[in-house]
Amino acid sequence: MSYTKHGFDPAQVERIKFKMKNPETKERVKMILQGVTKYDLQDRAKVRRFVGLLTKTLGERVTDQQTEHLVNFVISQKIDPSNTFHLIKLWSMFR
Repeated sequence: MSYTKHGFDPAQVERIKFKMKNPETKERVKMILQGVTKYDLQDRAKVRRFVGLLTKTLGERVTDQQTEHLVNFVISQKIDPSNTFHLIKLWSMFR
């Protein structure tokens, strides 16, 4: 589980993965992230807002420290949502 290297709680990751299997939840998440660019994912304020929206949509409680950790993770990964390689890399990290 390579995501544990980044400090993610395995139980929480598994809960989120299970919730994402629900087609309605998956569509809500896709709607929130529709049109997001690599520049959006390098903007700390925008990433923090996305984390807040997504955790609320998924019904996950996160502490301020966990939120900050998630924001730092997203920014450090330099994710480009239009780059298939970046998406495959993320997918393989959390599968």
